[in-house]
Amino acid sequence: MQNMNMGKMMKQVQQMQKQMAKAQEELAREEIEASAGGGMVTVKVTGDLRLVSVKIDPGAVDPDDVEMLEDLVLAATNEALRAAQELASQKLGGLTGGLNIPGL
Repeated sequence: MQNMNMGKMMKQVQQMQKQMAKAQEELAREEIEASAGGGMVTVKVTGDLRLVSVKIDPGAVDPDDVEMLEDLVLAATNEALRAAQELASQKLGGLTGGLNIPGL
């Protein structure tokens, strides 16, 4: 009887692993875009937290105020990463049944 339960549990774990792998592949293909400064800086990240593009409006480039441009890039990047993490949490959270699994 115990072997039947163990076998069933192993199948469930394998199924969950396949679902997690599929969800992670889907996240890698998802792109999330965020901007700052009214669109002066726009960044795009993937659902697996890779920065894929940074676009800067030429009007945002002021040699006398580089610090503002740096702040805009940071703000847009942080917002895109936050949104990507939220997306990952939504996609993967349902698969783990609320378990806190490191790295996910």
